[in-house]
Amino acid sequence: MIKLFRSKIYLALVMVLGVLAIGIMGYRYLSDYSWLDAFYMTVITVTTVGFSEVKPLDTVAKIFTVFLIIASVFIFAFAISVITEYILGRNSLQLLKKKKVKQKINSLSKHVIVCGFGRNGMQATERLSVFKRPFVVVEKDKEVIKKYEKDILFVEGDAIDDEVLKEAGVEKAQYLIAAMPDDAANLFVVLSARQLNKKLFIISRASLATSQKKLQLAGADKVIMPDKIGGDHMASLVVMPDLITFMDKLSMEGEHTTNLEEIAIEDFTNDINCSSLRDLDLRRKTGCTIIGYIEPDGNYIINPEADLQMQPKSKVIVLGRPEQIRKLNEMFHID
Repeated sequence: MIKLFRSKIYLALVMVLGVLAIGIMGYRYLSDYSWLDAFYMTVITVTTVGFSEVKPLDTVAKIFTVFLIIASVFIFAFAISVITEYILGRNSLQLLKKKKVKQKINSLSKHVIVCGFGRNGMQATERLSVFKRPFVVVEKDKEVIKKYEKDILFVEGDAIDDEVLKEAGVEKAQYLIAAMPDDAANLFVVLSARQLNKKLFIISRASLATSQKKLQLAGADKVIMPDKIGGDHMASLVVMPDLITFMDKLSMEGEHTTNLEEIAIEDFTNDINCSSLRDLDLRRKTGCTIIGYIEPDGNYIINPEADLQMQPKSKVIVLGRPEQIRKLNEMFHID
């Protein structure tokens, strides 16, 4: 629709320029005006301002002027209507687009809110997309939103504003990632989000070590320092390069790479009767290996014993190749 409006604008512009050109040429050669006088006469004629002629017009010039006025009235009216239609149509399309985005956000629940679409925020959304987790991005830079709005749900505004967070569905969200480069801004976001949703799991970025404790006191469940992680990772590649490279491959997505999966015990017990990890027999059924167990209180057990008794609301960490993970998900109907 916008393209159609633009083509009409181009047509209107050509017609306006055309009538001006015809007027200038007509007065130049029919009345022997100078180029400046011809331009002046054309402008006061097509705009119907009513100034007097440069010099008296003969019969031919008067007839030409009448037709020029009639043509210019219709052409200018057409141009004004096209421009008005374009402006109103563009505003209507923007409003319709915002309404659709709002409806999509309102339909979400247990989604992720990403505050800030800088380097860290963008990486977070890419990862969430890979795992097909629904998310909404809060960003105040209009140019950034315009660039990525085709693929991502955006809420335009400052994340420290409670109303903006509510518009992003903070009351129904499950996670919030504060990924803005300014620690103070992240602190305000964490405070606001925690007040709006007590059950929200909040992950915040921090640049300074002194900000870490403040963010935790404000309500952040996890505080990540990207610079520290990056430095540790590079140093680890020097100390134990093969181990770190192997660990990197665990998180990579691909047809021939290994993968990790976190699965709730309820996903298994709904399909089979089992009380211990041995009863699951995942290695034989799917090829996956259980490498970790998370107790209901959040305690982590690495490489758990096969006879470990499973508890409600606990989770297992499973290692396997992508095809093995897919088989596991299909077998136990895991989303």
